[in-house]
Amino acid sequence: MNQPRILYLQSGGPTAVLNASAQGVIETARKLGVSVYAARDGLAGLLEDRLVNTDGVSDHDIARLGFLPGGHFGVSRRMIGSFDECPADWLRMQEVLARHGIHYLLINGGNGSLGCAARLADFQRHTGHALHVIGVPKTIDNDLVGTDNSPGYGSAAKFLASTMLEVGMDMISMGRGRVFIMEAMGRHTGWLAAAPAAARIHGGQAPHIVLLPEVPFEQDRFLAAVDASLAAHGQCAISVAEGLVDASGRFVTEANASAVYGHEQLGGVGSWLAGLLKRERGLSAHVAQVDYLQRAAGHLASATDVEQAYRMGQQGVEWLLAGRSGVMAGIRRLSDHPYRWDVAAVALEEVGDQEKAFPAHFISADGYGVTQAFLDYLLPLMEGERMPPFRQGVPDYRRIEWPPV
Repeated sequence: MNQPRILYLQSGGPTAVLNASAQGVIETARKLGVSVYAARDGLAGLLEDRLVNTDGVSDHDIARLGFLPGGHFGVSRRMIGSFDECPADWLRMQEVLARHGIHYLLINGGNGSLGCAARLADFQRHTGHALHVIGVPKTIDNDLVGTDNSPGYGSAAKFLASTMLEVGMDMISMGRGRVFIMEAMGRHTGWLAAAPAAARIHGGQAPHIVLLPEVPFEQDRFLAAVDASLAAHGQCAISVAEGLVDASGRFVTEANASAVYGHEQLGGVGSWLAGLLKRERGLSAHVAQVDYLQRAAGHLASATDVEQAYRMGQQGVEWLLAGRSGVMAGIRRLSDHPYRWDVAAVALEEVGDQEKAFPAHFISADGYGVTQAFLDYLLPLMEGERMPPFRQGVPDYRRIEWPPV
């Protein structure tokens, strides 16, 4: 009998710990005597038969893989619709899988990627090719349903909170009248924009204002809050989500509608706010659009986040080989103090293409901050440091060469 073979692919935007899940997949498979192929550039690489064989890479390099930020096998926004929508893609996929004797598939991604995984769980019925499909969660947006948190979020939050803390101290040293705006990702949910609030846990002041998509923007009220912060503290640090909306529910800035993956291409809300403050108050604001920085900072990855990312990949392999299919490995929180968690199976059909909102009880009464309940939720996810090895003063992120199939 041929050796079982798992195909692993990364899909959607990377995180600082995405490759820790890949490490968990490969190391677990090796212990169980199973071969792992990976697709270059996610589903796009699968359809184009661009696969690599992880078996030819040393254990040392696989251990090093978990430290690397980004998606080391390459990611894409390419998705596969239902069989009725795109039968050619399904048949092409069946051809590639059959050629390589693959009957196990792990998709490591976010909402849209796991929606695709849910559709592919029905692969055998449409193509006749037996395929077990497991989803491995990943997104800095933390908006996956069915899991307490998403691997990637804890590290992004740690970066945002640490950066806000340091900027807040810088602002105090520069004297009164300073305004700083940090623009975080988040089209529809405020998970990332809320994270800098953790900078206040040790007595810091910044951020003074948090602007979330869940709270419609009101210009006069915002300007009054800035005035109050400058009067009380001498500075005003603002954390804002890219998806800030007005009272009608429209994004306050919307560059264009993207044809890729059906998402609006947002950005620039920080500069938009700076323009408003200049026009209405004569204030000059420094703006930081952290963009890729918040998801690429492997040097500040949370140890908790790394552990959970690895465990999700490990669990995916174990479930596949036990015959399970059509589920995602989700994180289940057991307690905040002390922080305890385990892994629970969640049906892919309940996860894919859904979005977990930022809860109302996490938002302060004035709408410009967060509650203690949110901090109790967030702080364990940022705990611990997993420093990468350094070489000549910078992280040793030398890439790994994967032999093509």
